[in-house]
Amino acid sequence: MTESSPTAAVLIIGDEILSGRTQDTNLNTLARFLGALGIDLLEARTVGDRKAQIVDSLNALRNGHDYVFTTGGIGPTHDDITADAVATAFGIELPEHPEALQILERRYGVEFNAPRRRMARIPEGGTLIANPVTDAPGFQIGNVFVMAGVPKIMTAMLEDVAPRLKTGAVVHARTVRVTGVGEGDVADILTAAARTSRTLSFGSYPFGHGSVGEIGTHLVVRGRDGQEVDAAVVALLADLEAAGIEATTI
Repeated sequence: MTESSPTAAVLIIGDEILSGRTQDTNLNTLARFLGALGIDLLEARTVGDRKAQIVDSLNALRNGHDYVFTTGGIGPTHDDITADAVATAFGIELPEHPEALQILERRYGVEFNAPRRRMARIPEGGTLIANPVTDAPGFQIGNVFVMAGVPKIMTAMLEDVAPRLKTGAVVHARTVRVTGVGEGDVADILTAAARTSRTLSFGSYPFGHGSVGEIGTHLVVRGRDGQEVDAAVVALLADLEAAGIEATTI
């Protein structure tokens, strides 16, 4: 929203996402998490379990944003290559982390085998991200936070991540529900509102198309100044009423 606000990107890793076998929900969770901290999520990419692709994407994202969050590929199997890719991207070694090794040894005991030991490999200089669900840690290196792909685990890891982030002003959002007309019928009014209030963001999201029942559009006004958002909504409602279009706030 503003140049002074921290920015972030998400890199979702896994062939299972691209194949459609698994539906990603982590992006939505991260978007809400970052929004509550006043951090602007500006970009998201999804890549498969291919090291070169992960490296290229990660380098592009970490050089373009204050923070990058990766999900997936840090388990014990052969296709869990995120740690390897991150180390390559930073040009550093990938040794076993003593604390991670202790955590995993305690967790698995006599079942701590070679595949599980792979999860103790952390890029040199990285700090661990606590995993209160299964103990196997994620890690932070520079401005990159590497987390699990399993949604329950990824969400739990955010508790340890939050204190490490520089926050910004929270974005306020209000929604105007327009009924009985399509998106094209309110486009000019919304464009005029956006030109009048250039520090705010205006979006339109149609509903009901192609189905039986009510049709309409949700008009969303976003900004960091709550009073400015409220004033823009009042003006938008007045403009819609003047045009004979039914609208309410929700």
